[in-house]
Amino acid sequence: MKNERVFLSPPHMSELELEFVKDAFESNYIAPVGPMVDAFERELSEAVGISHVVALSSGTAAMHLVLKHLNVSRDDVVLASTLTFIGSVSHVAHLGANLVFIDCDRKTWNMDPNLLAEELQYWDRKGKLPKAVIPTDLYGQCADLDTIQATCSRFEIPVICDAAESLGARYKGRPAGNGGAAAVYSFNGNKIITTSGGGALASEDADLIEHARKLATQAREAFPHYEHNEIGFNYRMSNVLAAIGRGQLRVLNDRIRRKHQIFDLYKEQLGTLPGIEFMPEAEYGVSSRWLTVILIDPEVFGVDADSVRETLEVNNIEARPIWKPMHLQPVFTGSRVRDGKVAEDLFSRGLCLPSGTGMLDATLERISDIIKNCSPIAAPSHA
Repeated sequence: MKNERVFLSPPHMSELELEFVKDAFESNYIAPVGPMVDAFERELSEAVGISHVVALSSGTAAMHLVLKHLNVSRDDVVLASTLTFIGSVSHVAHLGANLVFIDCDRKTWNMDPNLLAEELQYWDRKGKLPKAVIPTDLYGQCADLDTIQATCSRFEIPVICDAAESLGARYKGRPAGNGGAAAVYSFNGNKIITTSGGGALASEDADLIEHARKLATQAREAFPHYEHNEIGFNYRMSNVLAAIGRGQLRVLNDRIRRKHQIFDLYKEQLGTLPGIEFMPEAEYGVSSRWLTVILIDPEVFGVDADSVRETLEVNNIEARPIWKPMHLQPVFTGSRVRDGKVAEDLFSRGLCLPSGTGMLDATLERISDIIKNCSPIAAPSHA
């Protein structure tokens, strides 16, 4: 129906989730933790190829826990992608550390490894090496992890893979997030699979995950009474939400295939229009295509990205600008940034298109027609 709201990336349930949720209800494990959480952690571990996983209330919580484990604290330095969602870096600020933002490259839109190397050399000369580096896998595309990891290894700096947007993507044949000190995943309602709200932390370091699990459960010690040697958090995933996640994991590959179909259909409809570019795919991997993202050159297309977004909104279709770079955010005014011009350009011209896997091809074609008609140059009446 034309009047129905078209969301950017809504949840897409299969018939499997409800069966797992019924099992959770029948077992009466409704509160956080339980057999569904345990099973979800095992199955996610298999899916990402990382030995140890803890399921949590959000990807942001997962990032907080790994930063706490690494003892990131006041006046420390952490390097992160500037083109990202604030949840990647907000807990760095909460912990009192200083964020330094690294620009992206044009080939992948992810953290530029060359700029990272320059920034690490700068801090090495100052005698104050960063406590961690956080590259974000943007819109389903993996950052160049091996190159980033090799650079950071020379300085013994851990790499935290922000794979919140890239579950199901591949990097040199490996699952997204596989290869860093730890990986953060998100199962928010708009992600490629969802647990409604939720996230996970994964690592080959068993001690890291054991400590994160403890911190996530109010840091309770192994006593019959409640004993606490450190301050913890209430970050564990609900058993009911983990049941949803188990059903979603089983259709992950189907969702990825559909995401690729959506990208291909958009490219078929819009790819030849003057002034339209699509987010490139890095030659080292396969993106999950979580969102289809385009760049609009207003001088060539005739209108800018925000005008297209507003026209889609008038038609009850949700589209969004790409992430506003962190170094441009008011809360990070004055933060150090290595370059930043590429991210600024992408932000000024980028638009995320509706990419829900339950969307019909006819809806996608209608969206494409609306975009075409936005342009005084590309509109069919001017062809």
